[in-house]
Amino acid sequence: MTPPLADIRPYLEELERFADGQLTTAEQEAFEARLEQDAELYQAYQAYEQLAADLRWVAGHETLYQRLLALDLRLDQRQAALNRIRRRVQRVQRQWALAAIGSVVLLLVAWALWPSTPTIEATWPRYYVPEAGLTDAVVRENQRPLLAEAMRQYRAGHYTPALYALRRIPSNTIGQDTLTYYNGIFLLSQPEPKQQLAAQPFLRRVAMQSGSALAGRARYHLGMAYWRNQQLTAARNTLRAVANDARNPYQDAARQVLRSGVIKD
Repeated sequence: MTPPLADIRPYLEELERFADGQLTTAEQEAFEARLEQDAELYQAYQAYEQLAADLRWVAGHETLYQRLLALDLRLDQRQAALNRIRRRVQRVQRQWALAAIGSVVLLLVAWALWPSTPTIEATWPRYYVPEAGLTDAVVRENQRPLLAEAMRQYRAGHYTPALYALRRIPSNTIGQDTLTYYNGIFLLSQPEPKQQLAAQPFLRRVAMQSGSALAGRARYHLGMAYWRNQQLTAARNTLRAVANDARNPYQDAARQVLRSGVIKD
């Protein structure tokens, strides 16, 4: 059963500044310390994060719809332009005019068909260090066959079957933080932006569990998920925390991303 939504109003300004990365380093450390000690603040933080995730999910659908409309409009405009040029060519009698207009048509077609890849599509895979998954010694296939199947599918790049197998594993078979962590990893590994965005609440939940051995790893993947979804301030702040943590196995990877300067407004 979903717990009742906590009252976030007393903490709304602080939560917004924390989520937007507007706190100084000292303020952020103090706020995180309060999260560990103040149960009401922590519940309000969870409620705020869930609300923000829901809003981003809705906004993502609306954004995709608007992009599709814009794409249809651009295609109609380009087709109309090509039709106008074709009629103009037919009216031109002289050879030099026909050749010139033909060149224009070729240039327009080449521009319309030239592939354009967003920068994030080219740079994110270059810097992201994927999760290796659990080893066979940890999985123990004879005792946990569903977990072994999930890891096999994940390593083979079959992320949807991996997620399906993972979600069939009983919660008492392996730690809840492990199940939550790999839910986030499998979602983040998928190519669809909607699935990548859905990975964030899972990874954030583990990253906030200071007692979990997976908290540091989850923080790195959460930072990269923020970058993947163009939440640049949150990405920088989260990856800085990873880069400053000597115990985090992804410390060097986080430092490399930050030094490269690829995360910029």
